[in-house]
Amino acid sequence: MAVKFVDVPSGAKIALEDTGGPGVPLVFSHGYMMNHTMFDQQVEYFKSRCRCIAWDARGHGETQWQGDFNYWDSARDLLGLVDALDLGKIVHVGMSQGGIVGMRGALLEPEKFYGIVQLATQAGEVPDSGDDTFVRTMDDWFVNGADQGKVEFLASFILGPGANHDYWHKAWFDMTKQQVRDATGCLMSIDPLWDRLKDVSVPVATIHGLADIATSHELGLRTPQGVPDARSVTLIEGGPHAVNITHPDQVNKAIEEFLDELEAENLEMKG
Repeated sequence: MAVKFVDVPSGAKIALEDTGGPGVPLVFSHGYMMNHTMFDQQVEYFKSRCRCIAWDARGHGETQWQGDFNYWDSARDLLGLVDALDLGKIVHVGMSQGGIVGMRGALLEPEKFYGIVQLATQAGEVPDSGDDTFVRTMDDWFVNGADQGKVEFLASFILGPGANHDYWHKAWFDMTKQQVRDATGCLMSIDPLWDRLKDVSVPVATIHGLADIATSHELGLRTPQGVPDARSVTLIEGGPHAVNITHPDQVNKAIEEFLDELEAENLEMKG
């Protein structure tokens, strides 16, 4: 599929791929320092059932934006995309940063969501490990750009066995300093939503890898414990942060079961 661009009222020009066709809209939002292609295996699996849309957030991929932003801005980008593509009501799959965006979207306009899948994500701030290596590495990246040591350091947090490291190393070398600076500034300024989980009115499915060192599954499990309509919780043995890349069959199965459950409750999803 070719990348296309959509202007949204929040000010960004969103780059996305859209399979078109019938079926409930299934919108995929990627993680920090990733891009929409991280969901290629999910789009390929679901495109015969759903209209699949995978997009690049501000600071990533080919999306264009100006100035600093936060995850509420990105959530408004998501909602603007739903309107611009005339999707009506969607199921959202958000990985890490993408789950942070999806939850904010569901808080702002819950009527646009059948449900959300929180994949390798959590509702709080960046965990304080007591080690400033990440901050120092990204600060140096802003100033001096990428090098092999930096991309391997980032890969140690995000990727795992089974991921195409060469592909993502190249993607990170290709990112501009501004992209890395703005995306990281957004991540580090996140406002926690633990006290607002009770206000997330849409159904929430949770998927998390048990080998995720970027966002522990213990943090991830606080979300289904706090939202009113928690659905399935899928924990994947050996799954790293980018668990949908390394364990696509298990992730796809969990998403599919959530779709089946939502479809049984919402006849309009059947078209």
